[in-house]
Amino acid sequence: MAIDVTMPQMGESVVEGTIAKWLVKEGDIVSEDQPLVEISTDKVDTEIPSPSAGRIAKIVAAEGQTIPVGATLAVIEPAGAETTAKLKAIAPKAAPKAEPLPARTEPTRESPAVKPAPPPQPMQSAAVGVHAAVSEAGGPRRFSPVVLKMAAEEGIDLSRVPGTGIGGRVSKRDLQGYLDSLRRGAAPGAAAAPPPTNGVAQSGPRPASAGAATQAPAAQLGAVFRPPVYQPIEGDIVEPFTRRRKLIAEHMVFSKTHSPHVGTVAEVDITNAMRIREKHKDEFARREGFSLTLLPLAAAATVRALKEFPRMNASVVGDSVVRRREINLGIAMDTDEGLLVPVIRAAEGMSVVGIARAIESLRRKVAEKKITAEDLAGGSFTLSNPGREGNLYGFAIINQPQVGILRMGEVKKRPVVVEVDGADAIAIRTMMYLALSYDHRVIDGVLGNRFLYRAARILEEADFEL
Repeated sequence: MAIDVTMPQMGESVVEGTIAKWLVKEGDIVSEDQPLVEISTDKVDTEIPSPSAGRIAKIVAAEGQTIPVGATLAVIEPAGAETTAKLKAIAPKAAPKAEPLPARTEPTRESPAVKPAPPPQPMQSAAVGVHAAVSEAGGPRRFSPVVLKMAAEEGIDLSRVPGTGIGGRVSKRDLQGYLDSLRRGAAPGAAAAPPPTNGVAQSGPRPASAGAATQAPAAQLGAVFRPPVYQPIEGDIVEPFTRRRKLIAEHMVFSKTHSPHVGTVAEVDITNAMRIREKHKDEFARREGFSLTLLPLAAAATVRALKEFPRMNASVVGDSVVRRREINLGIAMDTDEGLLVPVIRAAEGMSVVGIARAIESLRRKVAEKKITAEDLAGGSFTLSNPGREGNLYGFAIINQPQVGILRMGEVKKRPVVVEVDGADAIAIRTMMYLALSYDHRVIDGVLGNRFLYRAARILEEADFEL
């Protein structure tokens, strides 16, 4: 019996993957767990192993093609099986053609005026549980909640959007492409030209009509500002966006346009924390095999503050906010191909040493390119440490669907005013800024400030066991 190789589910939010490179070809003999194909997703790049030993009877998906989760990528014929007798047909069955109805014989009489078909009605706002609509051809078309919400916000009739998914399903990418075409002034499958008046084409604005509502979004989108296009000249280096960079850009733009970001900054005296690190760093390195940095201490302080302010440890789901039971702390890490945010799961139950070990494990997996989609999924709050050089402070973009992200600034020694025996004095202290970005749909200013203040005080007190 032939075995299908399908696109696996690689993380809770991954719905599709792109074929980056086939490592085998049709006719090759493969062993079980042998890598067959390299897959690129919005989370991670990975290889898909063979589910069984046999011969590659058919490769269904081509390199560069984007395939939904669960779709067939290739077919493996077990060793010794008949080739053609047992392979399943891969191509989807064509829809049966409608049989023409027999002509009806009517008595000769004057035909009544034929009423024109009503124009397609614009979609209603996406509601919870509404996932299907009727296409112009009369068949049901299903849409994800993300597509429904995006269409409602943009005022788009989804019956006019061509879909490339299974059964003509409209994906977010399809809808974005349709919007882009509207901005350029021509939608895919453009509607017929407006009818002439008295045989002369209209050159002025069209009068209001039933189709005006459909044309309004295109007119509005066409008025969007378009920056001038820079033409490269000799000496310029053109670097096309990688798939990961495109997805990062899409995520960042979505976050900024959907979450009203508010930023607030705290000045933190980390002198005590740095003293603890200096005191234990040699013994820690001998015991654990890696260096102790400030990051695990800041992560531990963040986790303690999230325990006290659980609304910061939340996700936005539609028109609701879900306060998460577990604190799954994302740690932003830089790579040559772009930013990754692996997740420390159930961090609320970890010590500082446990958090340090988890960060080091994730760092090594990122460096060795062994990070998986599961390592990147499910974060509930993010901590970012961009580095020490020239980083006074900055406001990071929220990692959707989370509601906050904390960004560490540069560590510097400088003179500050301190109180000694009831009197003010100037002292050299090790200082750092912590900058919090939060989603104002969910977090109000008082809560955001209180959370940041508490995280800063925990780090200043440095009551950590190493």
